[in-house]
Amino acid sequence: MTLVNDPIVRRKLSDEVFDRLKALIATGELHPGDAMPSERDLMERFGVGRPAIREAMQQLSNMGLLTISHGERAKVRQPTAKSIFQQVDAAAHIMLSISPDSLEHLKEARRFFELGMVREAALKATDKEIAALHETLERQRQNLGDADAFIGADMRLHTQIAAITGNPLFEAVSEAMLGWLKEYHTEMLIWTGKEKYTLAEHEEIIACIAARDPDAAEQAMIRHLDRSAALYVHQTGASG
Repeated sequence: MTLVNDPIVRRKLSDEVFDRLKALIATGELHPGDAMPSERDLMERFGVGRPAIREAMQQLSNMGLLTISHGERAKVRQPTAKSIFQQVDAAAHIMLSISPDSLEHLKEARRFFELGMVREAALKATDKEIAALHETLERQRQNLGDADAFIGADMRLHTQIAAITGNPLFEAVSEAMLGWLKEYHTEMLIWTGKEKYTLAEHEEIIACIAARDPDAAEQAMIRHLDRSAALYVHQTGASG
């Protein structure tokens, strides 16, 4: 309940415009793919200047609700699980860069998540999805010695396992966490023979999924993640 002696907060005009534009999208008055009204129309409609309109539009763009292209009317964007996580990418990278503990927390969260995903994959995977996992593993094998391509295929395989669940949120979470971890992946993986362990472990995980054995798939994933966790090192924790 608002008290009579609570301070009155003056809001920026752009914040008021932002709320109204967001309401147009939230209520369905504007649908994904629709062009936003012109700046002039919005200025007349809300009785504000062009700066307030542009600042509000940029806020919506930053949230992934608008696509702004130079020389064209802004368009309403369809929010997706992936686009939602993209909005927190910058903040996540900053959090990880300034806090070694956050990296350990992320690795722990990833372990918990991956074990659930691989069990679901063993229960739900189709022959086509298993074949796709094998294709990604082969691509990873072909990229031995190329750190970026090898790690990219590694990330793709784990994201494919999450996608087998059929839940786009799981796939987006997998892609986001792996993306945040990537910059802490050390070169210890390449040129030391450790990449051969990764390939063998991935092969075992896929075999367990193909055998429709969630318990074995979980144990294979545990062995893989517990070994590979040491390959992700925070800068402040790396030896000189």
